[in-house]
Amino acid sequence: MPNRFNDSSVPGALDKGAIEIARGVREGSLNPIEVISEVRRRISSLDPHIAAFCVVDTEGAYAAAEALSVRRRRGELLGPLAGVPVAVKDTVMVRGLPAVQGSPIYRDFVPEEDDIVVERLRAAGAIIVGKTNVPELAYAGVGHNPVFPTTRNPWNLDRTSGGSSAGSAAAVAAGMVPLAVGSDGGGSIRIPAALCGLFGMKPSFGRVPLYPGCRDERFPGISSWETIEHIGPITRSVADGALMLSVMAGPDDRDRHSIPDEGLNWQDAARTRTLAGKKIAYSENWGFLPVDDDVRRLFRSAVAQLADRLGCHVEEASPGFRDMQNAFWGLVALDTDLRGFRRVCAEHRDEMSPHLVAFLERDWTAEDLTDAVRARKEIANCMWRFMRRFDLLVTPTSLVPAFGLGIRGPEEINGVPVPPIKWTGMTFPFNMTGQPAATVPIGCTPEGLPVGLQIVGRHLADLEVVAAAASIEGVMEFSSALPPPVKKILESEQRS
Repeated sequence: MPNRFNDSSVPGALDKGAIEIARGVREGSLNPIEVISEVRRRISSLDPHIAAFCVVDTEGAYAAAEALSVRRRRGELLGPLAGVPVAVKDTVMVRGLPAVQGSPIYRDFVPEEDDIVVERLRAAGAIIVGKTNVPELAYAGVGHNPVFPTTRNPWNLDRTSGGSSAGSAAAVAAGMVPLAVGSDGGGSIRIPAALCGLFGMKPSFGRVPLYPGCRDERFPGISSWETIEHIGPITRSVADGALMLSVMAGPDDRDRHSIPDEGLNWQDAARTRTLAGKKIAYSENWGFLPVDDDVRRLFRSAVAQLADRLGCHVEEASPGFRDMQNAFWGLVALDTDLRGFRRVCAEHRDEMSPHLVAFLERDWTAEDLTDAVRARKEIANCMWRFMRRFDLLVTPTSLVPAFGLGIRGPEEINGVPVPPIKWTGMTFPFNMTGQPAATVPIGCTPEGLPVGLQIVGRHLADLEVVAAAASIEGVMEFSSALPPPVKKILESEQRS
């Protein structure tokens, strides 16, 4: 399938996919130093308008590119991501780069070690170009925090790019990098990827190990989300995401939750592209959530194509679980160092995000927390029973398209009043169950805002999700160009 971001009006290495860049660097047709120069130019042109990055490591990226060039001249074997620029979400640690994570608590924090995924990406030849913006300590679904400018959606600069991997999705959608690391505690890879017209995947819980991240007990607020957090890719294509997963996945003794990866060929799965005969359940709202009309229309059209063009057996069916959003936040509280986080919050309370302060100051009871644990068991049991009847489940990724900046979410959906976080109601259940889930773009609203389709697999069935995502990507007619606001900025720069 042709690269969706190939645009002759802004030629260069960054308009290629990660697979093509790595191949060009290995074969010598692309110079990694020139690739990083293009990244620097793109970020310089675009990021003042988008605010995807909170740290740009130009010096480190050039040093890594130069070292890679030396290795190539020596004839050394280069890795599968040779010379590919990668952006890293600010909650994922990169040694020597600030990890402020949008919080005044960590304004001066500089990690002393790489996260496991960063180690693996570097070992595969990837070049880390910077850290991407997040809501404060990732405790929200939009890219606003009290330290850095708000991240904007490259498809409409007055709209949100979602969250909490807000900057990662915006950086990829704007063509500043081909790959970005995201993390997903309740939809934080899938939602921003969907709102920005990208592929994003939360693999099975533990498939990609995480440390220090939310595993290091010394850092309250950072050491949260331990039993629901997933690390995964945000990319322009399923094939690039599969390549990234082939590098990042696999067990590590620093993460007690990590699971084996033997026998999983991510890239083969992305090339399979067949869903013929698969039995797929679809639900647009679990039977009780309001959904935007444009999202519903595009979702129903995509479901029809599953049957008509991909030969699937589709059936409208909901798992039957109740609304568990309150229970989900109980799990977040259970994973949070409330004592330590409240202590540091007391020192910075007036500077912090009000919703985060309210979360910390809530009088969480033992019953609240054990009720959340019971709810997780309930939803996990509900889902394995449901998935025994189906190969896959598909839903809208977000109940709404990208909305305006400065809010946590819409106060109503299709005229129905809702709490400001309700729009994320399709994604968080699968952090509670740990199932693999991905999103692929299925079209745009009349306003030109992307909409995503969520694909959920059975327990540990990651490759089936990747194959399904690639199949659906292959039949969807999504934009083949950079987002119009991005094109306009780049073309203006070229003229000047």
